[in-house]
Amino acid sequence: MNNTINIALVGASGVVGSKIISLLEKKNVNINNFYPLGSSSVGDEISFNNKTFIIEDLSDFDSSKVHLAIFSAGSKVAKKYANDFVSNGVYVIDLSSEFRYDDNVPLIIPEINGNILKDIERPLLIANPNCSVSQLLMAIEPIHKNFDVDLLNVATYQAVSGTGKDAVKELNTQIEDSNAEAKVYPKKIAFNVIPQCDIFLDNDFTKEEMKVAWETKKILDPNIEVTATCVRVPVVNGHSEAVFLRTKKPISKDNIINLLSATRGVKIIDNPSNLEYPTPLENANDTEDVFVGRIRTQTVNKENWVSMWIVADNVYGKGAALNAVQIIEMLIEENKLC
Repeated sequence: MNNTINIALVGASGVVGSKIISLLEKKNVNINNFYPLGSSSVGDEISFNNKTFIIEDLSDFDSSKVHLAIFSAGSKVAKKYANDFVSNGVYVIDLSSEFRYDDNVPLIIPEINGNILKDIERPLLIANPNCSVSQLLMAIEPIHKNFDVDLLNVATYQAVSGTGKDAVKELNTQIEDSNAEAKVYPKKIAFNVIPQCDIFLDNDFTKEEMKVAWETKKILDPNIEVTATCVRVPVVNGHSEAVFLRTKKPISKDNIINLLSATRGVKIIDNPSNLEYPTPLENANDTEDVFVGRIRTQTVNKENWVSMWIVADNVYGKGAALNAVQIIEMLIEENKLC
């Protein structure tokens, strides 16, 4: 990458923000000026490329200084400030759910629909998908492309890091003190499983569950019927998913292994005889790949069914930071940030 760019990172001191910084360093993104921004963290110091930066106040930052801004500070902040950056000629990558369902905002997983970025003619807002959706579709898209998925049912087992620093702290506190109260979650998370991620909607699904359906349809195919159950588990990092899907065309385990083995960003760990399958503890610690195991196929009433288990790092990996940085890399490659 020969182009040097100026970047602002909103939410630089957060869980995801720190991982974005690590990935920008790791991938040697050619940044000329870097501006960490925040609100409650204003004045704090962070390190980037062996230099110390002071977090500036987002509310009075001159956005014309940058080519691109990453928003990793939640929906309220994105709603208040993101479009102002775009109006000043800045590309914005937003990691919240605020704009994902806007028809005029591209929802991007570079490996799947990154071609959309090639046709961009002016700075705009780009949405980063939900953490569970990104890892899910990385494994599902090759199967759908070749065997036509028409029905998808997924149960997610989501780590507390997806809720932020306070949630991680709450889990650790409750493990040490059985009398510690639940503050972040509606029930105690330590030694428990909570079948609720986000708020309940009128249809009795949670918003997180509907995100899986909405975003799968927007990114992959509106004709796929999607049902999700999203569960919070006492795991610090790494989301897991039990996936069940139906294909229109006959499919075998070998078909799936061959497809996913050739898919960039996906790794297969599937050897039941040796008890080999992915887990968040072993495979979701600052890892970039989406890991797939427990692959099974069966024919039920002449229907083709696939079952699989998917694990990925929801903070550093495809669920958040990595996907955002890959979008930046693609914008640079397409000379959109000149």
